[in-house]
Amino acid sequence: MKTKVSTGFELIDRTLRTTAIVLSVFFPFGVYYLGLYPSLAVLSGGVWGIFNFIFITFLVKVMLASEGTNLARAAIIAFIKFPLLYLTGYFLLKVPFFEPLYLLAGFSGLLLIIILKVLGRALLGMDKPTLSDKNNEGMSAV
Repeated sequence: MKTKVSTGFELIDRTLRTTAIVLSVFFPFGVYYLGLYPSLAVLSGGVWGIFNFIFITFLVKVMLASEGTNLARAAIIAFIKFPLLYLTGYFLLKVPFFEPLYLLAGFSGLLLIIILKVLGRALLGMDKPTLSDKNNEGMSAV
């Protein structure tokens, strides 16, 4: 029986995918109910949050790599993330058509999806070890 090796980043990948799907489903309804600019503000904030989370994930992966920390690569990622990404976030806040409340809704949508995913896993008990996991634990030395 083949077992899947977990890197621990599956939750992040699923969260990014879910956020992109939620934003793409929200946008047409948001244009209809809220208007074009508020919907664009939520979409822009959400896309900014996705890119921010991707860069955080890359930075953590580089710093915790099993073959050792690659400081040059980490510096490049940090240089892209901190000045450039936060500068674009500042300019998004300065767009006169975008209200900060809608941008904040887009920024924090990713965090809301993470919280809901973790709560769902906790309530459904998806991370509790099963009987087969306990039986396979002793077999790893064989």
